[in-house]
Amino acid sequence: MKPKKSRVTKISLQRIAKIVRLIRRKGVVPMRQFREEFESVSEKTITRDIEFLRDRFECPIEWSRNKGGWVIDDNGQFELPGVWFEASEVFALLMMLRLVKGVQPGLLEEHLGPLESRLRRMLSVGAPKANLEGKVKLIHFAPRKVDPRHFQVLASALLDGKKVHLKYWVRERQELTERTVSPQQLTHYRENWLLDAWCHLRGDLRSFSLDSIRQVQVLDEPADTLTREQMDEHFQSGYGLFAGHAMHRARLKFSPRRAETVSLETWHPDETSETLADGSYLLEVPYSNDEELVADLLRHGPEVEVLGPPELRQKVYKTLCSAAEKYVLRGAG
Repeated sequence: MKPKKSRVTKISLQRIAKIVRLIRRKGVVPMRQFREEFESVSEKTITRDIEFLRDRFECPIEWSRNKGGWVIDDNGQFELPGVWFEASEVFALLMMLRLVKGVQPGLLEEHLGPLESRLRRMLSVGAPKANLEGKVKLIHFAPRKVDPRHFQVLASALLDGKKVHLKYWVRERQELTERTVSPQQLTHYRENWLLDAWCHLRGDLRSFSLDSIRQVQVLDEPADTLTREQMDEHFQSGYGLFAGHAMHRARLKFSPRRAETVSLETWHPDETSETLADGSYLLEVPYSNDEELVADLLRHGPEVEVLGPPELRQKVYKTLCSAAEKYVLRGAG
């Protein structure tokens, strides 16, 4: 004798969750609106779902004659047990996971792998299986390799509010340094991971590339914590990676051919811009260190002109001349 199927199998769990969310959002939902929301689902089926909510989950859902629809009159106290998502919401979460995994393949596989598997199982209930690999394409350029162990240790130190001791390779000086820092935040910037931390050696905020960390040890000492206002003041004033008080303001004129593209970009939160009569685009951005700004200007080649300040204009000129010298034809003819 075959066992009787549980009534749960006849109930759409996604539809039940949507009934609750719809009432929470609208306050009152008449049966007509449920029918419009669920399209081909009959009124009898929706009524059965509502009864299931009331009987199995003890949801205080009731028909209100005065309000002309279904209500949940509990001051927002009732919650469905567990985590409830619609197929589209699960798919969105999987997309987010795919993006995070693409940022640094393998970096968080130990933690993201099981979560992705659970989301895929949720998506397979009552919805077609999604071929994520065929739906999303991520192209990354020149990310530097990070030791996953260092990332996880630093993330734990951040969450626990602990100082860490670093052995850090300074590329500019080709020197291995040691310092104690108080981690403030992890930053992903232009394909690479950085640790923004208070450096107790320098007595200032510093950004450390995770790929240059040779060794990291969590100390049993509470980290010094800066306020969000202090962090924003330090990092948002400068240009790009180079933080600090912005003492200069670059005036950049882009050609009409490049104007539309650049006008859609945000180079700095405090930038100003205008489109000139000839169709060119005038952009002004504050900066403290010009290294990254010069690199960004060079990729636009002849489509941009530095109008000021003079020292920035001169630096771009010398850089372009130095580059051009490498392409001079020697011994031609």
